[in-house]
Amino acid sequence: MKTQFRLLDLCCKAGGCSVGYARAGFEVVGVDIEPQPRYPFEFHQADALTFPLDGFDAVHVSPHCQGYSVTRHLHAGGAHHPRQVQAFRRRLIQWGGIYVMENVPGAPLRNPILMCGTMFPELRVFRHRLFESNVCLLAPGECQHGRRRCGSHRSGAQRVDGFCSVYGKGSHGARKVEAARAMGINWMTVEELAQAIPPAYTECIGHQLLAVLERRMCLAGGGR
Repeated sequence: MKTQFRLLDLCCKAGGCSVGYARAGFEVVGVDIEPQPRYPFEFHQADALTFPLDGFDAVHVSPHCQGYSVTRHLHAGGAHHPRQVQAFRRRLIQWGGIYVMENVPGAPLRNPILMCGTMFPELRVFRHRLFESNVCLLAPGECQHGRRRCGSHRSGAQRVDGFCSVYGKGSHGARKVEAARAMGINWMTVEELAQAIPPAYTECIGHQLLAVLERRMCLAGGGR
């Protein structure tokens, strides 16, 4: 019987990344400092920087992105959000297992790959995210974002050349339905959708991590 590998999703929020890893084949556990009543797997409310990592085959972490966003100076207090990439990297390197760290363009990630919704035929969202790892990762294709005109919207979700820009303040039902379809997420509020990563991103990454873990297990003679 095939062994199911375990992945810990730190700073998991409502579980966009977690669902992608689960679809790839991982058993997923989530950790976040805030309650996440719609998180779909085993969840622990705790400090992600101190939560035990023992017993997991891989760790994903999405540190606070607001401190690295190119728009941080446009919002009150935006320049004072915590910047935790280096702290998480030190901890993950000391742990020694396979890790993935996700953040926005502008964050100090090392040799990251870029993912955009235009790389996935099932998505209709512009959402650039960077992914750093200590194993080789490949993006599923080229970003087509620059070839499509992206409008400016204050709230909710609005279609632009067949794609959807998702923001956090819109509350109209039609906007939420459109945003959920665009992201491939059907269990979140519109505010949670605004912060989420489409599961398709981490499903793609999860398959690559599992290939590495299975190869290492074979080289070790089937033991873990």
